[in-house]
Formats: sequence, C-alpha cells, structure tokens
Amino acid sequence: MPPLTTDAIKFGAFVVTNQVFHLTPLSYALVNLKPLLPGHVLVSPRRIVPRFNDLSAAEVQDLFLTVQRVSRTIERVFDASALNIAIQDGQDAGQSVPHVHAHIIPRKKHDLPEPDAIYEMMESEDGDLARQLRKRDEGDVKRGRFPAVDADEHRKPRSEEDMNKEAEWLFEEMARTDERE
Repeated sequence: MPPLTTDAIKFGAFVVTNQVFHLTPLSYALVNLKPLLPGHVLVSPRRIVPRFNDLSAAEVQDLFLTVQRVSRTIERVFDASALNIAIQDGQDAGQSVPHVHAHIIPRKKHDLPEPDAIYEMMESEDGDLARQLRKRDEGDVKRGRFPAVDADEHRKPRSEEDMNKEAEWLFEEMARTDERE
C-alpha cells in the first residue's frame, strides 16, 4: 500500500508516514513498532503538540472521534472483549514522545496475569516509544535494518515490512468498519 498522503507524517520528531493506516484532516492512526499486546495502535493529532491541553477544540473532537472509529475496528479484527484506551499526558505521566497520542490496546480475558499489568508495561521501558523509535532510526542509518535488542527483552521491534503489512490490513479493515456503520 502506498502511503495515504505524500506529506510526511511525524510523530514528534519521527517520520511514521508508512505506519499510518487511517488519516483525517486533523488526526491519524498508526501501527506500533513494539506493541504491548497484538493490535496495540496509536492515534495522534497531525499537529505536533506535547500536551492534551495544547489541542484546539476541533483537534480534541477529531482525535476522540478517530479513537472511537479506530477502536471499533481494532476490537473487531483482534476479537477483543475490551480495550485499554490511554493518554499519558506529559513526561511525568510516562509520555516518552512529546506529541499527544492515545494508545488503543485490545484486551481479552486472561491475556495478562493481571488486567492492570498493562499500565506497568506502558510505564516501563517496554512502553518508551521515543527510545524504540530512536533505536529504529539509528538502525536504519547505521545498518540499514532495525537494531538488535537486548537478549533479555521479550518484545522485539517489528520490521518495516511487517508494520506496512499491518497498516495495509488495518486500512482495509477500517473501510469494512465504515461500510457497517
């Protein structure tokens, strides 16, 4: 699938154009480099702003309508019985990329030992999006591929090809969701 736009879409300082599977005039949804659980995606405003209160009323409305539309698709295609939808608003809340973004994480009964374990994961190194994206970009420059990860780390960054495939699949599934509405 070619990118949805010829404009570069940035998530903070990182170009994520090829990871985007849904685009509105004010927001976009993208697949995650290292999802905490399968189907973990992000929704972000197109304008780069660090904090939720920095958004205009129109951006807030579009962001949450986009979260709602994307969450319907994610819940359906990942056969989830529930979702975690979260915004870490500021560095002290665990936000690692200074660009407002909502996490949509599909959940199933017994997918984690404790339902609230997802919050620990979001605040740990596993949830540090800026670190993951920097490593990805450094890997692209230095080796032409994603960087190796520590042997004890269970979540590995996905290849650009894998992310592009998921973005294409979710783009098609978003269209199916729209047809159902």
